[in-house]
Amino acid sequence: MASTTCFLHHAPATAKASLQRVAPSVAKPSQFVCRAQKQGDEDVAVSRRLALTALVGVAAVGMKVKPADAAYGESANVFGKPKTNTDFMPYKGEGFKILIPAKWNPSKEVAEFPGQVLRFEDNFDTTSNIVVMVQPTAKKTITEYGSPEEFLGQVDYLLGKQAYFGKTDSEGGFDSGAVATANLLESNTTTVDGKTYYNLSVLTRTADGDEGGRHHLITATVSDGKLYICKAQAGDKRWFKGAKKFVENATNSFQVA
Repeated sequence: MASTTCFLHHAPATAKASLQRVAPSVAKPSQFVCRAQKQGDEDVAVSRRLALTALVGVAAVGMKVKPADAAYGESANVFGKPKTNTDFMPYKGEGFKILIPAKWNPSKEVAEFPGQVLRFEDNFDTTSNIVVMVQPTAKKTITEYGSPEEFLGQVDYLLGKQAYFGKTDSEGGFDSGAVATANLLESNTTTVDGKTYYNLSVLTRTADGDEGGRHHLITATVSDGKLYICKAQAGDKRWFKGAKKFVENATNSFQVA
């Protein structure tokens, strides 16, 4: 029976060329010449496989495979550039920088803390907000204020004048004469670019409050004779409904130049 057999030609020639493997670095434009020959069924199948293999091989010559763009920790974006995080927007202040939740707007309220230079709040819930304060200090480093717990005791106005550390007997109960409680949930120290930061997480509750209390995240450091404090907060109920992500990422991004 008659079939078609394909041969790879690199240049015009008078003799039949045999199929050869050519290194990519020296490959030249090639043509396939098909000639009819009489073969058995098995030979026809083999010839067709060889032709297809050769076609695929030539198509791959000179093709550059570009790896999918992806930053560390991100999934590969095969069809374009890496996706950007639109949940936050960068903010650069005098001597510091921070990421602000994109759906938060500048607050119209009068500064509530000494040295306040920034205040943003959630569009739909003013309880969720972030403030940055810059105050003069004679300290050379944040550690001169003592431990993170001791430092918090010196800036307890951030939590309210009546705040104190302690535990209540029940979720809805307060000690006699107390109108607010504050529980220190976590504290740690980090170092970034040679500067030491104190990081504290506090849960406060007030006798007439709602939201089940408020979560406060505080980050502070000292640089060039200034005390930098970043405090973000959210109500306890909203905290577990997505607010935690925005408050944590904002305070974690706070960095002093």
